[in-house]
Amino acid sequence: MTQVIVVNGGSSSGKSGIIRCLQAVLPDPWLALGTDMLVEAMPASMQASDGGIEFAPDGEVIVGPEFRTLEAAWIEGVTSMVRAGARVIVDEVFLGGAYSQQRWQRALGELRVLWVGVRCDAAVAAGREIARGDRTIGMAASQAEAAHRGVVYDLEVDTTHAESMECARAIAAHVK
Repeated sequence: MTQVIVVNGGSSSGKSGIIRCLQAVLPDPWLALGTDMLVEAMPASMQASDGGIEFAPDGEVIVGPEFRTLEAAWIEGVTSMVRAGARVIVDEVFLGGAYSQQRWQRALGELRVLWVGVRCDAAVAAGREIARGDRTIGMAASQAEAAHRGVVYDLEVDTTHAESMECARAIAAHVK
């Protein structure tokens, strides 16, 4: 049985909406945990130091060694929750493409994982980013393709024209 669903895609691609819909359509309870939660849990000083996480004016996200240390602990913590019996949907942006996926693969090990890519046309994601008003402008465009570089998926969905529920149902059909 699938124990973890890792949903990867750029900012404003529609991951969070899909995940909320997935939680509604999957027959069992699934926790939704994401990178945004990790960033929000960090002290504000982490966004003002070279070692933390920086959101550049052009939308680039720069992470330092202190962020990586906390991120590694976060990944291990999520993995421990799954090993303890929780089903988890991970909301991720693989800033490092394949390297980011490999970090999760090492931690998740033998667990049954469904790897899902959420794609969205960069211009559409950029429009959503502006409408949201809570993101650094440029992040969606810079991550639209970069988050997928070298990443291997079991399934991909595209939110350029598809609604969140439609994508969630397609993903749910692959959960065993």
